[in-house]
Parts: sequence; structure tokens; C-alpha cells
Amino acid sequence: MKNIFFCLIISVAFTSSIAAQKKYEYDFQNPSLSIEKRVNDLVSRLTLNEKVLQMLNAAPAITRLSIPAYDWWNECLHGVARTKFKTTSYPQAIGMAATFDVDAMKMMGDYTAEEGRAIFNESNRTDTSSSRRYIGLTYWTPNINIFRDPRWGRGQETYGEDPFLTASIGKAFVTGLQGNDPKYLKAAGCAKHYAIHSGPESLRHQFNVNVSDHDLWDTYLSAFRELVENAKVAGVMCAYNAYAGQPCCGSDKLMIDILRRQWKFAGYVTSDCGAIDDFFERHKLFPDAESSSVDAVLHGTDVECGNRTYKTLTQAVKDGKISEKEIDVSLKRLFTIRFRLGMFDPTDMVKYAQIPITALESQPHKDHALKMARESIVLLRNQNNLLPLRKTMKKIAVLGPNADNVNTQLGNYNGQPSVVTTVLQGIKEKLGGSVEIFYSKATNFVDSTHPDFSKLTDSVKDADVLIYVGGISPRLEGEEMRVSQRGFSGGDRTTIALPSVQTDFLKALKATGKPVIFIMMTGSAIAIPWEAENIPAIIDAWYGGQAAGAAVADVLFGDYNPSGRLPVTFYQRDSDLPPFEDYSMANRTYRYFKGDALYPFGFGLSYTTFAYSNLKLSKQGIKKNESVQAEVTVTNTGKLKADEVVQLYIAHEGVDHAPLSALKNFKRIELEPGSSKKISFTISPGMLTLIDANGKTAFTPGKVKIIISGSSPGKRSEELGAAKAIEASIILR
Repeated sequence: MKNIFFCLIISVAFTSSIAAQKKYEYDFQNPSLSIEKRVNDLVSRLTLNEKVLQMLNAAPAITRLSIPAYDWWNECLHGVARTKFKTTSYPQAIGMAATFDVDAMKMMGDYTAEEGRAIFNESNRTDTSSSRRYIGLTYWTPNINIFRDPRWGRGQETYGEDPFLTASIGKAFVTGLQGNDPKYLKAAGCAKHYAIHSGPESLRHQFNVNVSDHDLWDTYLSAFRELVENAKVAGVMCAYNAYAGQPCCGSDKLMIDILRRQWKFAGYVTSDCGAIDDFFERHKLFPDAESSSVDAVLHGTDVECGNRTYKTLTQAVKDGKISEKEIDVSLKRLFTIRFRLGMFDPTDMVKYAQIPITALESQPHKDHALKMARESIVLLRNQNNLLPLRKTMKKIAVLGPNADNVNTQLGNYNGQPSVVTTVLQGIKEKLGGSVEIFYSKATNFVDSTHPDFSKLTDSVKDADVLIYVGGISPRLEGEEMRVSQRGFSGGDRTTIALPSVQTDFLKALKATGKPVIFIMMTGSAIAIPWEAENIPAIIDAWYGGQAAGAAVADVLFGDYNPSGRLPVTFYQRDSDLPPFEDYSMANRTYRYFKGDALYPFGFGLSYTTFAYSNLKLSKQGIKKNESVQAEVTVTNTGKLKADEVVQLYIAHEGVDHAPLSALKNFKRIELEPGSSKKISFTISPGMLTLIDANGKTAFTPGKVKIIISGSSPGKRSEELGAAKAIEASIILR
């Protein structure tokens, strides 16, 4: 391996030497020059009209300079999406967040970039089609908006409700996706939708958000800052909505003051698709396309996802509303990204340009999709240890609209893998022909006809166990959808309750006297108060990707011990929620919700049990800018090997604007039965600061609780079976 690596270095060095000696018609073609010099040279050779057209997402070729066409729009939310090629499909983003596994997330990003590069390379090799949409290397992912309200249909695309978890998972994905080469990006990530954007879908093109400075910095900007400053994300997508009276893509505060000045973001910004049109058509803040385009560009929006509004920039320059020099600022950002992706260099100089098409759906990628699907599964209830099931039963009934549903498992913004294993298929493959398996779709997702289930329940009374796979579907919740069914509207949900037909059917199953297992597939929190009291085993499997069925079967029959944790709060009822349109964080998410959750953030059971003990802090009191070490012993007190997600929360006592508690770190560990492990956390000064009413970071003296547990703090977690939290206090002086 060392010899191969050495030969690769020699080869690249030799190629670079040849490139330096070669004569080029234009300086921008010379790989031996700095990217900055090459970009400046290229932009200086473009006409005004050529520059403007390069600011559309579908940028045309400039044949006189041999610059190929390029479409900036591509997607890889949970695997490369929307391509004609077969690609690996990982769990939907919300499911990947439930793994609490940053290492697995980083590897998923790396594998996704590998498949994206393979598609780009093959497309260029065979038909020079990099100008087509969903071929390029600029991925408009991840979605790091905070999932503040479970009714938002696009919440499934996010990493949940917590700023720290979102930032941690998002950073891992971006660093994996963009690679570790000092010169070239493997692929380019894009943090979206900047900012304060989480529904309702029906109003997204026109609503104006006014939030407190505290909520802005404490909740909505935290993950964006992490990805910009520390993950060095290549792109940012600005949102449709307005903030404080200005469209997000034209916001003085968001775009100029925070993104460019404070965070010093040097990458490119794209609008969401059609967002610049909204400036004058929906927000009605500008008289026409020309003035809207000028405002967006002057605020740093470099690409219009669209094909008409930015075309008016040519006339805007002639009208003196914007200078060509100001246009050049955006052009240089855009071409810098393309040069960093190696698009203007010989393929033998760019190691990523040599990834072959055989990388698609490689065995390591498929194995990782199964690993992440397993880790995402959250066991919510397991009364009397019904699970895991024996493999020696005579008959199993597998029922429900998601039991054999490929479309549900793949979520949205998805690719199409060659093989998708549904729950029904996973159970059949697990048990072979030794167990009789009865299958029926049983119910629709939503039904107002009050069907009679007696015939079906009679046919399964002789089964040893009844497995109902229900929940909801990405065909009901998602982005601005034309859906209007009971409980769903336009992509959002009008209620968080499980559709009543499913609860009615579960009641009918319970009446048979047979053990019932409820497996939910969902992109969001579902209120299931009756099920939580009456169904002995409940599993949340999210939209688990291509391997969801195999992963669920592994959990059902004990070949994998569940270890997923909820990245969102499961509320008990609709009345627990503030109005959907209200973006204040008061009484929202585990950090500020004062009620009793049905299932708390961070919660998830195992087939074994854990105990936390012997919490030690290196200091009892600290001053500003000091750190403290926390050490805790975690013991597997059960009989099975298992993963535990050790979570660190901090709670400030008696401080206005402070969260009730806030996740500050976590570690996923594996423990053999009866074994213990000491886990250490460094509590940095930044973890102990708060955001004050003015949005400023503040060190607030007083008493602070350090809480370490397997779930967010509170008696409810322990009532449900989570390990008892352990806590200690320190004084901030």
C-alpha cells in the first residue's frame, strides 16, 4: 500500500511538472498557477452577457474559451439522488440523525461523494453530459434547518430539533462529502435553507419571520455557523421566506453582516429555486425582476436557481443599477468552486476524477446502508420483553401499508438502488421457509370509511405474533405537495396524531389476545398515546432506505440490539404545540417544552440495560474561559452486548432565556454484558455560555447542572425504561 501511495505521489508530481512546462492559450488553463490567478484570468475574458448566464444554475458552455456547460443543481440527501444510475440509498436524514453516530455519518458522506464522482466521471467520459441536471458535483445538501414543529413535512430532511445534534451530524456529513485533499474537493456541500425556515409549506414563498435575537442565535443559526466556520462547507442556499422584512436571499443581517462579515464565508451562495422571483412576485418588495436581481447579487447571492430573473442583470448594468465589477465578485466565487472540484485540470492530476463507475453500490456502501439503518431504529416500548422474537414460531402475521412498501422506505430526495428490502422481505429472508408468514396490507394510511376488520382479524388469530407496519409516508409529507387528505395538507400535517384508521386496526389486533408489535415508518414525530399504553412493543424505523427491511428483521429477531435515539420530541397531542406559524421557541422542543412528552428527545430502549455511576468533575467551580473535565462510568447491567449513546446535557438554574437543558456532547459506545467503561467529556467554555436576550454570547455566573444519561433529562425517560441520569453541579464564578 505504501508503494502504491508513493507511486501515486510521483505520478501526480510528474504530471504537475509536465503541466508547468506545457504552453497554454490562456492562463486559466494552466494547472500550475494558483486557483485565484486562474479564476481572475478566466473572469477577465468573459463578456457581460456571458458572466450573467454563468450565474444561472444551468450555466451554458462558453465554446470560444472551451468552458463546458455546467448545472449546479444536484442532490444527495441520503445518497446520490435523482440520477439515471442506480445508487446506494441510506436512511432518510432524520433516521441518520437517530444514529447519533458522527463517524458513520462522515463515512456515509465519503461514500456518497465517491458515487457522485463515479457518475460525473462516467458521464463526462461517455457523453460529456455534465451540463445535465443531477450529474454535477455541487450538491445542495445538507438541510440543517431546525425541525421546530413536527407538522412540517420537510422535517424528515433535517437532523432533528436540536442545534448541537444538527451541527454535529451536519459537520460530519460535509467533511466526509468534501474529502480531505488539500487542493481538490471530492464534492461540494451546501448548507440549506439559510435561515429560519421550517414551514408551513403553503406559505414558504411569502411569509415574513420575525424572531427574537435570542432565538435567532440560540436555535436557528447555530448549525449554519458550525458548517461555515468549522466544516468549511462550500456552499449555502438562502431560503424562500423573508426575515425582518427582507427576503433571506437579500437580507442585510443574514447575508452581509453575519454570513460574509462575521463568519467570513468565502464560498458560493445559491438561491432556493425560484426564490429571486419571489422578491417581486410573492413578497412584493420590488417592482420587477431587474431590481430584484440587483438586490440579491449585492447581498451575495451568486447563483439563481431559475432561468429568467438573473438574465435581467445585463440590462441592470447598462441601467447603472449594478456594476460589472460587482457581478465579477459572484463570478469569481462560482469559478473558484469549479476549479476546486478539478473541472479545469487533467484527470490524472485529480485523484477523485479517476473513481470508476464500479464504485456505485459497492459492497462497502451497501453494508454501510445496513449499518446505518440498524443504528437508526429506535425501540420505544418493549413490555415484558416481548422482543426479541424467537425464530421457531409457527406463524407470523405481517400487516400494514408499510410492510411491503419500497416508496416509503426511500423517503424523498432519494436515489433508486438496485435492491430494496422491505420489512416483509426482510422477515422472509430471516426465517427462510421454516415459519408460515401471512401478509396483508390491511389498511390504507388514511381512511374515513370506518372499515370492518373482523374478517382479517379472524384469519390471523392462529398466528403467534401480529406485526403491524404502519405510520405515514413521504407521499403524504414532503416539499410543497399537492396532497389533501385527512390530517395532511400541501406536504405538511394538520395533526400529529397517528391516522385513526391505524389506531382502530391496532385495537382490533389487540382484541385477538395475540402479542402485537407496532412498527412505525415516519419522517416525523407521531402522537400515539393509546398505542403507548396498550401495544406491548413499538419500534420507530423512520424511512430507513434500501436496507430498512433487513435492519428491522435483525432487530425483531435479536440479531441486532436496537440503539437508535430520538432526534425529536414525540409529543402526546396537538394541543402541546404552539401555532405552526409561530417561530418563537417558547414551549418548543425538549429545550423549552414545559409539558410531559410522550417520548423524550434522545430516548431509545435496548434489549439490555445500562447504569450510570461515579460522575466526577475535575473542578467544582470555574471562571470564564476555563474548562472542566467530566468522567462517568457506564455499565452494561444486562445479558446482551449493546451500543449505548451517552449524552451530556447542561442546565443553568434560574437564568432567563436559558434552555431547560441542552445537549452539549454525546458518544456512542459498545459494551459487552457486565462490562463497564469510563467515559470522559471536556466541558469547554463555549459549552457553558448562553445566548442573552440581545443574541450575544454571555458567561452567566451561577449554578450549572452537568447531567449525563442515555436520554434527555426528566422523570419521563426513566418511567419509560431509560437508565437513571446522573448529575453534578458546578459554580460559574
